[in-house]
Amino acid sequence: MSGLLDRSVTRRTALKGAAVGIAATAVAAGASGCSSQSTSQTTQPTVVDSSSATSITDSFTTDGVTSPLTEGQTFQLALGLVPHEAEGTWLPVVATSSSASVMTTADALSIKGGTDVTVVAKPHTDGANWVIYDARCSDSVYAWSELNLLDRSWKLYASSFSGGELSGATTTLWESDSDWDPPALACSGSKVLWLVMPSSSGSKTAQHSGCYLWKVGDSSADEVVDSPGRFACAPTISQGIVTLVPRVNASSGTYYGITAYDLSGDFSSTVDQLVMPQTVKPFNAVRMGDRFAFSVEANYSTGGLLAGMGTYIGESGGPFVTLSREPFACVAGKGDLFIIKSRASYFVADVADQTYTVLTAYNRSLDYGEYPACAGTVDDFVTYTTVKEAETGYPSAVVVRTFGL
Repeated sequence: MSGLLDRSVTRRTALKGAAVGIAATAVAAGASGCSSQSTSQTTQPTVVDSSSATSITDSFTTDGVTSPLTEGQTFQLALGLVPHEAEGTWLPVVATSSSASVMTTADALSIKGGTDVTVVAKPHTDGANWVIYDARCSDSVYAWSELNLLDRSWKLYASSFSGGELSGATTTLWESDSDWDPPALACSGSKVLWLVMPSSSGSKTAQHSGCYLWKVGDSSADEVVDSPGRFACAPTISQGIVTLVPRVNASSGTYYGITAYDLSGDFSSTVDQLVMPQTVKPFNAVRMGDRFAFSVEANYSTGGLLAGMGTYIGESGGPFVTLSREPFACVAGKGDLFIIKSRASYFVADVADQTYTVLTAYNRSLDYGEYPACAGTVDDFVTYTTVKEAETGYPSAVVVRTFGL
């Protein structure tokens, strides 16, 4: 079996094992341990008016409020590093390579010591046209995708991970051609979660999308959620809860359901779900405690409050705390504290006390932007940015900052 998404054959994909530095070991698909959770059932959308919203900028107090963030460490790293969110002490990084024959590497950054180590020094796939495209990790598993620059085919790999390096055989989780987008990834514990979606410009646009789950040591992966169309955004994991945004109410129109699942379960039931108004597509979403934190990056003509551009925090039926600014990244925070990226700063809002402070961007970073390298509930808020040299104005380094919550 090739691993390509083919629903006429199976909902279970075969995995092909290939060891790092040792002989390859084949892995066969077995009987499915859990069935795909269909999202075709009808659920009422959440349509509320502006009276169900409390605006951070209009209603919260900022005068005299002390920042709840404790400044931690600042690391200056090599130019070209792009960290991504993770739940543990290691952040996955895609970095430019120092080798003329390799374009990118898959790295890991310790947020405790600021050490960047190369995990995958070159593409695992044979051939001159392959590059490392994306990477995610926890402290126990590392996953990365590789892309062929000529024909846009791709492969997804994973391995157990410990202490900043791969600690087991590398397994091929999936491979596909350009009719399917490179996978959106997330890792938690020893599990890898990824989305397989038809490309919006390919020949498979009418096909379903699937969310797949694999655990280190498993011989095969399970399709855990089926979407009758593309998911709205990448999966986000926070405190053992994964938030997905599949298409729902398929027989009634275009609806997206912000849906929380327990990652330790079989995905046969949901923790909570918020169905957006018709056609309104979330930009990102995460479950934090008993609340959803999600954003919309455009203004829609109908749909009430949730059809407006901005960030929303609240339970599935409301009421909501809102920030009516263009969203740039997923929300992070802890308890009642939510950190929302704006264009040139971060709003740090306490929804219980209805206060907020502003965390300003790092010096000389506005041209390239400063972004969070974390999402959902965290103990440390981590940011990264490309900064310019003061004398020349050219980009000179990547700066990573940490803040305790």
